[in-house]
Amino acid sequence: MSAMRTPRKQRNPADDHAAGRGVGHGVGHGIDHGIDSDVDRDGEDARLLQSLGYTQQLHRRMGAFGNFSASLSVISIMSGTLLLFGYGLNSGGPAVITWGWLAVGPLVLCLAAALAEITSRYPTSGGLYYMARQLGGERWSWYTGWLNLLGLLGGIAAQDFGIATFTAAWLNLQFDYTASSGSLLAIYAVILALHAILNLFGTRLMNILTSISAWWHLAGAVVIIGSLALVPSHHQSAGFVLTEFTNNTGWGASAYVILLGMLLPVFALAGYDTSAHLSEETNHASVAAARGVFRSVAVSWVAGGILLTTLLFAIQDYAVTLESPTNVPVAQILLDALGMAAAKALLLVIIVAQFLCGYTVTASASRMIYAFARDGALPGSARWKKISPRTAIPANAVWLAVAVAFVLALPSLYSSTAFAAVTAISVVGFTSAYAIPVLLRLIHRDRFSPGPWNLGRWSRPIGWIAVVWAAAVTVLFLLPQSSPVTAETFNYTPVAVVVAFLIAALWRRFGRDSYHVPRSSSPTEDKQFEGII
Repeated sequence: MSAMRTPRKQRNPADDHAAGRGVGHGVGHGIDHGIDSDVDRDGEDARLLQSLGYTQQLHRRMGAFGNFSASLSVISIMSGTLLLFGYGLNSGGPAVITWGWLAVGPLVLCLAAALAEITSRYPTSGGLYYMARQLGGERWSWYTGWLNLLGLLGGIAAQDFGIATFTAAWLNLQFDYTASSGSLLAIYAVILALHAILNLFGTRLMNILTSISAWWHLAGAVVIIGSLALVPSHHQSAGFVLTEFTNNTGWGASAYVILLGMLLPVFALAGYDTSAHLSEETNHASVAAARGVFRSVAVSWVAGGILLTTLLFAIQDYAVTLESPTNVPVAQILLDALGMAAAKALLLVIIVAQFLCGYTVTASASRMIYAFARDGALPGSARWKKISPRTAIPANAVWLAVAVAFVLALPSLYSSTAFAAVTAISVVGFTSAYAIPVLLRLIHRDRFSPGPWNLGRWSRPIGWIAVVWAAAVTVLFLLPQSSPVTAETFNYTPVAVVVAFLIAALWRRFGRDSYHVPRSSSPTEDKQFEGII
């Protein structure tokens, strides 16, 4: 998609970078102008960042593929899709999983595309809250940041707690070990600690691990899909996959149950703002980060859909799958369809993919904490914005991220629906925070000049679809997920959101004087550039 180019009244290095000049090629044309060294590119990125109000502090050691891989790893087709697979089977069954995935994907792509367009103009670690500051003002920025932080911290909790459940399932198959709620929480704590420690080693390791993660996810998915398609002697019919409806939620209204089932695809396709949060560590970020946001969703939607469909066709005994002694329906499907040895091997493939996903989510959350603290938005900001002089990593922010994630999972000790609530917290935080900059960009058209990656004339219709969708999802996942509503089945997502807002409002009252998000110094006259998806 492209927009017409209009003459510029003035020119500076930041604008040249945004337009794709001075970085070794014209955007979308591949024309080499002889300025393609890492030093030149780093200089252009640093000058663009300076025009946005920040000094380069993090190391730019991540390429376009590494940035894309980071978001692909956070979305993780073998994490989000599989972690909530059991939830989906009970909240609508195969029909809702199949049709829900097909319906939700294009809507998430609209939101990702609208957000990518803004990321291209404002490639900073702060991501969403910085965008909201430029487009709507300080108040919008403040609450956008807190919502985004809630989504990221909920994302760590959901991913790592899910890894703990899959690890417990593998232990059950290998040693006939049945995890209690306490031991599951202990496994979860170990996983959090490992993710924190690995995140302290710097961006170079991150670039390596995120690249490995992308290939591991894709190769692992191919192996699992191939095995489940070719090995079992029996597969379910297309009628089962497309029409089988199951309601184990306790609610009588089928329409409501179908809507609850949407949590699976919405959660599975969230986390693509990681590319924005890593933009200050990415070369040519105004293009690479925007592409990372959009392409990670597109690839995940296609690959995840194939994986989910294959799993549904491979179900051997639906009742046994729903009541699996491993407490992980995916593990039961692998066991019934492929046998013990293959099931254990493929579960390890899935657990490694999920572990790499959790590592990247932790990295993304720590960069958000660092950026938010850098602008004075958090209690104790001076501590959380500190950068390790040796690795250029915000180490304190890393530990804060995993500590809060641990607290979010504590209700699992007494709640049977805690995991669904944690994922809903992540979805509500992410989706609403994604939508706010898009809404502000639609309302305040005069405050936004597109970057090199843009939607052209499709920007407004795609943006409005994204905003309406995000508002509906935010309301939906604040509602009860199981009936009757008891202490054990209570959806504590609204409680987490209210607590986050209370902390944000209280700190805004007493700490707002310390909050200063710089304004972009680039000219604001209407400029349009060629955009490439």
